[in-house]
Amino acid sequence: MEQERRPIEVYLVVKEALKLLRASIPTNIEFKSTIDEKSGAVLADPTQIHQLIMNLCTNAYHAMRGDDAGTLGVSLRAAEINKQDAHGLLHPGNYLEFTVSDTGCGMSPEIMERIFDPYFTTKPRGEGTGMGLAMVHGIVTQYEGDIRVESALGQGTTIRVYLPQAENKAPEAERIISQQLPGGNERVLVVDDEHMVLAMHTNMLERLGYKVTAMPSSKEALAEFSARPQDFDLVLTDMAMPGMQGDILAQKIRQVRADIPILMCTGFSEKLTPERAQGFGIGKIIMKPLLFRELATSIREFLDS
Repeated sequence: MEQERRPIEVYLVVKEALKLLRASIPTNIEFKSTIDEKSGAVLADPTQIHQLIMNLCTNAYHAMRGDDAGTLGVSLRAAEINKQDAHGLLHPGNYLEFTVSDTGCGMSPEIMERIFDPYFTTKPRGEGTGMGLAMVHGIVTQYEGDIRVESALGQGTTIRVYLPQAENKAPEAERIISQQLPGGNERVLVVDDEHMVLAMHTNMLERLGYKVTAMPSSKEALAEFSARPQDFDLVLTDMAMPGMQGDILAQKIRQVRADIPILMCTGFSEKLTPERAQGFGIGKIIMKPLLFRELATSIREFLDS
């Protein structure tokens, strides 16, 4: 889809994304960042830039998951592409270079050839849709940029994204972090079986002012809600979870308390239509990965209605 573009200072989006990621990724993964705050602006949609950063950094973490330690590197700088470097999709000119590196397992040449293919994933069944890097590739090419990948088995991976600088930078480039997001002080039960996602959603909600109870399984969440159903104002749950799917959890929660608002997160919209969701008492379906603004507005919409 064509998005609304405006001048964005990318370093602000990078810093915001890294705050969310640092709160979600285990401490055995070291973060190293070199962010040039004077790197310039790009003409882009801030939501897409946020998606790009989160997908690349999440993939880097997954490449190191299971290791005793690892390093996730992020850098942002201005880069001038000359005629010698302007191969592939790049033309000579001024760009922002966003780099994500990891010290993980690396990739074979055969896998590197396919990483941007839709639905291709090396993750175990149920852990990935294979759409993250395909989405990143689509965003970058839409902005007339390019992606370059360096990797070898056992030697980690480095991905460099080049986005054209905005030729006429606005006097006040979009400061998306300073935009006011609707928050509150209500009590939210958050359910997700993936540690990183659960921590990230909890961090998002707490920064909006909500009091959060985080549960790593649907069965634990049901027991917690059943023990004190009046202590919660809203439930935010994942769809695909072992033991009990999110739609069944929603149905059982509504049997305990029929008026509780429930929001569902899913990466597989075809498995849960709006009609089926309504039958289970689910107020709204939100597609993963959750975006800060969409989450904030969706929760406020349901709590205020």
